[in-house]
Amino acid sequence: MDIYALKERFEQLETPFYYYDTDLLDRTLDEARRYAALIPTAEIHFAVKANANPVILRHVRDAGFGADCVSGGEIERCLEVGIPANKIVYAGVGKTDREIRLGIERGILCFNVESLPEIEIIDQLAAEQQKTARIALRINPNIDAHTHKNITTGLEENKFGISLDDMEKAVQAVMKAANLELFGLHFHIGSQILEFDCFEALSKKINELQDLLESKGYPTLPSINVGGGLGVDYAQPEKHPVPDFESYFATFAKHLKLRPGQSLHFELGRALCAQCGSLITRTILVKKTKTKQFAIVDAGFTDLIRPALYQAHHQIVNLSSRAPKETYDVVGPICESSDVFDTDIQLDAVSRGDLLALLSAGAYGFVMASQYNCRRLPGEYTSEDFK
Repeated sequence: MDIYALKERFEQLETPFYYYDTDLLDRTLDEARRYAALIPTAEIHFAVKANANPVILRHVRDAGFGADCVSGGEIERCLEVGIPANKIVYAGVGKTDREIRLGIERGILCFNVESLPEIEIIDQLAAEQQKTARIALRINPNIDAHTHKNITTGLEENKFGISLDDMEKAVQAVMKAANLELFGLHFHIGSQILEFDCFEALSKKINELQDLLESKGYPTLPSINVGGGLGVDYAQPEKHPVPDFESYFATFAKHLKLRPGQSLHFELGRALCAQCGSLITRTILVKKTKTKQFAIVDAGFTDLIRPALYQAHHQIVNLSSRAPKETYDVVGPICESSDVFDTDIQLDAVSRGDLLALLSAGAYGFVMASQYNCRRLPGEYTSEDFK
């Protein structure tokens, strides 16, 4: 649903708030499902850390996708909206005993394990319940994802995963454990990746590791999980509202050598939901100095932290004005110098009360919001609220 057409409806709402276009979300989910079919055994798990809104998750459920969770709270949220436990995978370098017990009790598909001590802990907690927990070993492949340093996860210096040197030791530990079942290998090299050679390199590394394990007599693994990482076009979201799923899945179909019957799992988050979301904010005032013109809005980094945290870019549009363009720094009210959404950008001339929209905000937006400065959390609406 066109956000410009909703301007009058938006005017009646307290700002700031997130708006999610579920028609675009469904289109994106459909495209992902269609191209994932290039790989007959492919299964998609939505990365809940990107957006945990219950409406979004219900659309994910209805598309037949599973969930990639990184906390017990995310597992509980997914179960509440009806995502089956046997479609939930659970990753994270620091799973607590309570969270592990929850996953075992509810029968999730598998734990993506990130260290040797974690193998022992899950085995002990599974024994308490007299159950068997499925384990995928998250291997750190030491591949540079060519993305922002804060969202690179597949290098040796990162905290994630088991080192290549310890992979065989981890396989042996799982196979010897009385209450664990080795389900596969898991990888995730980073986020907002737009260069597909990274995924080609990952595929070739996985081929090498599978060949190595089989050459040493280990059984063929039931599954491979390549994580997610596919990025979106933040610069031109209206031109590219749906990511290039065709090239993404084709890269793995061409370069990854799956064994017969081996399932291939993907953990896509941003690629599925970023473009369906916008942060709507109201202009408090326009401030002019000798060198700058500031559009000061009522949203801050407490509502959308990506620009402050990652120096991330979001296209900003003025929903209220068609006046000749002027140059602005768009900033929030937070008492921090980093509370800046963008600098020296051209916008249709801004006046007090104008509604601005920060596009491509459907991923890592509301889920990362805080109440710093005792601020309220932003609201959330979907296109279904305006029909």
